[in-house]
Amino acid sequence: MLNLLLEMGGSVSTLGAGIGAGLAVVGAGLGIGKVGGSAMEGMARQPEMAAKIQTGMIIAAALVEGAALFAIAVCFLIAKNPGV
Repeated sequence: MLNLLLEMGGSVSTLGAGIGAGLAVVGAGLGIGKVGGSAMEGMARQPEMAAKIQTGMIIAAALVEGAALFAIAVCFLIAKNPGV
């Protein structure tokens, strides 16, 4: 497979960037799923705290998404500049 990638004009860094971007997306999905599931459980246990839990959940989800977006941007930079 690596030989095929190199014959097509790609590089190993391009392959690594693609794998890294995929892992970043999977990690973000798992993180947001954990945050959302825990928030729903907390709201079910204490419905009167739903507003505060929801606010915290949105902030945590935004932080997870931000980290994933940064990781994907780094992967794209690596794919664009394979020699660096």
